[in-house]
Amino acid sequence: MGTHALNVTALDHVNLCVKNLDESAAFYQTLFGFEIKKEQPEENSRIIGNDAVKLCLYEDSKKAHPGGIGHFGFHVQNFSDIVEKCELMGVPMPYGVVDWEKSRSVYIIDPNGYEIELSEIQGGGL
Repeated sequence: MGTHALNVTALDHVNLCVKNLDESAAFYQTLFGFEIKKEQPEENSRIIGNDAVKLCLYEDSKKAHPGGIGHFGFHVQNFSDIVEKCELMGVPMPYGVVDWEKSRSVYIIDPNGYEIELSEIQGGGL
């Protein structure tokens, strides 16, 4: 075993199997303003995101959620806008606003059933 740990500084990307590629991409584009970074029609997939976050969406209705991901999280700078935006879009928020460590979080559910934690302070301030 090596003596030096790898220095991980951010979440690079998450691969998601989704039921409907267009619906899923539209959800993330509308709620988070993600852009299509790469179309991969040969794999029925898209890479979407921004400069800090990337999601690889692969359409496969047989493998769509649950895929072993409990949830994944995004830090959101405009945290105060989350509830209003999600209510306007009809996005489920099963727990409301939750306090954790030095931060608050809102958990939402995407069209495939994936749970996403939206946090006020990166890493809960830990």
